[in-house]
Amino acid sequence: MTTHTTAAQDTGADAALKAKHRTMWGLGDYPAVATEVIASLGPVLVEATGIGPSDSVLDVGAGSGNVAIPAARTGATVVASDLTPALLENGQAAAKAEGVSLRWEEGDAEHLPYDADVFDAVVSCVGVMFAPHHQEAADELVRVTRPGGRIGLLSWTPQGFIGQMFAIMKPYAPPPPPGAQPPPLWGDEDHVRALLGDRVRDVMAARQSLVVDRFASGEEFRDFFKATYGPTIAVYKAIADEPGRVATLDAELAELGRSHGAETGRMEWEYLLLTCRKA
Repeated sequence: MTTHTTAAQDTGADAALKAKHRTMWGLGDYPAVATEVIASLGPVLVEATGIGPSDSVLDVGAGSGNVAIPAARTGATVVASDLTPALLENGQAAAKAEGVSLRWEEGDAEHLPYDADVFDAVVSCVGVMFAPHHQEAADELVRVTRPGGRIGLLSWTPQGFIGQMFAIMKPYAPPPPPGAQPPPLWGDEDHVRALLGDRVRDVMAARQSLVVDRFASGEEFRDFFKATYGPTIAVYKAIADEPGRVATLDAELAELGRSHGAETGRMEWEYLLLTCRKA
């Protein structure tokens, strides 16, 4: 399979932004989030996209293999692509321990290193939504999918728990670079339909919820994400010299967890599940 490049890859600003993202997702312990909190999302997306033994599959923003490993279990030929090598290394070790075979390759969701029309299914589970330029990422998802092939996306909604967490953290974070869009917009059906346009057909979309029973209190949720989740860690690093703001953010995140049922042992985190076929 030959590689595909674009001129945008060579711009200094783009390279610097992607380096920043690579560093952010290498902070903490995202694989702990993938295995302890959101592990069930991967199989949901695999089933919804109809992945099976005869399929060639690309998982974009694969992280440590939340979707790629379950897809490979079906017998599909799978490529797991992510911007952050450390996450791929963790996923490779997990797949090896499980006896599952797939390819792990570093790649930018906005400039995928694959030819057009080559994959039977292209999927992303709370992955591509974090690419800063949504249209560029959507264009790449469509480009590398073969005609008639499937695209499956699972993204946190703006209204749901993780969308609200990002809204709380936004005032404490440095301003985004020009042109960057908020990740939870990928959880808005109209936004994703507009990104994909008339290049796809048979669009099916539904809001569903992940039941999370990992946390017993708002504080436990907050502290887990402060220790493991790159975007949260990055926000706290940005205000590390401002103890008053740290305390306020601590309180807001703990309250978010409480308001969504952490202390009952049952939280519900809303996501958008969208599947379609390339026209």
